[in-house]
Amino acid sequence: MDTLAKLQILSGAARYDASCASSGSRREGPSCGTGNTSLGGICHSWSDDGRCISLLKILLSNECRYDCAYCVNRSSNPGERTSFTAREVVQLTLDFYRRNYIEGLFLSSAVFQSPDHTMERMVRVVETLRTEEHFGGYIHMKIIPGCSSELVQKAGLYADRISVNIELPSAASLQRLAPQKQKHSILEPMALIGREITSSLVERKSSRRAPRFAPAGQSTQMIIGASPENDFQILRLSQGLYKKMNLKRVYYSAYVPVSADNRLPVLAAPPLLREHRLYQADWLLRFYGFSAEEILSDDAPHLDEAFDPKTAWALRHPEFFPVEVSRADYATLLRVPGIGVTSAKRILAARRFSSLTPEGMKKIGVVMKRAKYFITCSGRSFEKPDRPEAFLRQQLLLPGNREAALPAPSRQLVLPGIFA
Repeated sequence: MDTLAKLQILSGAARYDASCASSGSRREGPSCGTGNTSLGGICHSWSDDGRCISLLKILLSNECRYDCAYCVNRSSNPGERTSFTAREVVQLTLDFYRRNYIEGLFLSSAVFQSPDHTMERMVRVVETLRTEEHFGGYIHMKIIPGCSSELVQKAGLYADRISVNIELPSAASLQRLAPQKQKHSILEPMALIGREITSSLVERKSSRRAPRFAPAGQSTQMIIGASPENDFQILRLSQGLYKKMNLKRVYYSAYVPVSADNRLPVLAAPPLLREHRLYQADWLLRFYGFSAEEILSDDAPHLDEAFDPKTAWALRHPEFFPVEVSRADYATLLRVPGIGVTSAKRILAARRFSSLTPEGMKKIGVVMKRAKYFITCSGRSFEKPDRPEAFLRQQLLLPGNREAALPAPSRQLVLPGIFA
């Protein structure tokens, strides 16, 4: 099979891995080498499922020894199987970069022969790119659960971001849907990566010549809807990963039925709205100072489909409002629907020089269609503060006030890929 035919198969097989970020790293390429990275990614290519990407996103191989129920590459699935050689991946990356198709490489693989054998082949690709071809572009690399710690450490020295997919939100679901995978084989490399990232940052404070270890951090991916865990369980797991594993980001991937299996649920459509709400809740965990226990509870374990998680929290806590924006601190402002990180900082800066006005709030970037129900501005109320929750819910659901309900990926056009 020629390289182009392999590329069509192995790029298509990689589409279900959502954790394909291309930012957060800075690597100055050598003057004699090819490319460099910047903190902001440049998206200038489209995958065949309509997503804007800037990375060559491929599997090294789709010949998998595992039979995970939810995976398109499971060993029992029919389909054409193939593998790249390390040199083929290196050459494709360089050729695509020089044609300005991509900004870097996203490399993953099915597990063939053994985790160590697969990981060793993947490390050989990135090592060749960095040391022989002097490639300075972005590299995101998947770690194969169960491989040796030496290979994990070596991967982190060559890749900008590395990730271990946690796959499912509980050990019970992993045992049922992916019995050949073990919880400890996933969590152990994640913990190792977290320690190595911390150690690298400390060493670089002492010496700028100390090697960087995964400078863009580590991430993971969770499949949503293939197993029975509720949103509260998922958010608590994500919260724990952020705290204990030094994780940069958790990606949530709505379950797409790609193979028939009686262990899997029958869904009319992928749970895209649930995925969207989980991303919003995850944002609250990472940037807004919320905890999982504030967003949900054992009594209310599911995210509200009608409202974003912050608005839903505000409706459940009328005692917190109204917030006086001319006096509230930063953490309090972040709790107000319609006020984000940027607009909260602008409010703090603006009120040092003049009184805040409704018109000025709009210019700052506050979404007044939502915020007006929860704030006062220099003592002025926009709505009666004693409105019942039912009234507020009704008003917030009006077409002019409601946010877009569906996540962005479901509204994207399917555009031609590189080979169309």
